[in-house]
Amino acid sequence: MPGLYFEELEVGQVFKHPIRRTITEADNVGFTTNTHNPALIHLDEHYCREHTEFGRRIVNSAFTLGLMTGISVNETTFGTAVANLGWDEVRFPHPLFHGDTIHVETEVLELRESRSRPNAGIVVFMHRCFNQDDVLVAHCKRSGLQLKRP
Repeated sequence: MPGLYFEELEVGQVFKHPIRRTITEADNVGFTTNTHNPALIHLDEHYCREHTEFGRRIVNSAFTLGLMTGISVNETTFGTAVANLGWDEVRFPHPLFHGDTIHVETEVLELRESRSRPNAGIVVFMHRCFNQDDVLVAHCKRSGLQLKRP
C-alpha cells in the first residue's frame, strides 16, 4: 500500500508527485456540464474570445481542485486515509487552459493526535499545483484523518 500512516508523516515533508496530467477540452467541458455549471468562461469559446481578458476558455477551478488533490493521493493517503475533513485557503492565482500540463507537490504542514479516534491522527497538507511553465495555478490546505499503524 503506497499511502503513509500517521506516524510516517513529518511536518515539513514535501512530496513531488510523479503524475503529470495534460488538461483536455473534454475534461473541462465534461466536468463543467456534469456539475451543472453554466459559466460561459468554461463553455463558450466565442464569448471568451470577445469578452474576457484571457481570450479563450479557462478550466473549471473545481476540476483543478479535485485533480490536484487526486494526484496527491498515491504517495500520501492511498489506503491510509479515514476521511477528508476539508479544504481551506483554496486559491487559483493563475488560470489553467486546455492543453496545459500540471504537476503537483504536497507539503505536510501540521500533525496532531485525534481526540476522538485513538487509531488515527489529523494531518494538514498544503497542495500546490503548477503548469508546464512552473507557474503556480492552484493551492490549498487540506485536512485529513489518517490511520495510525495497526
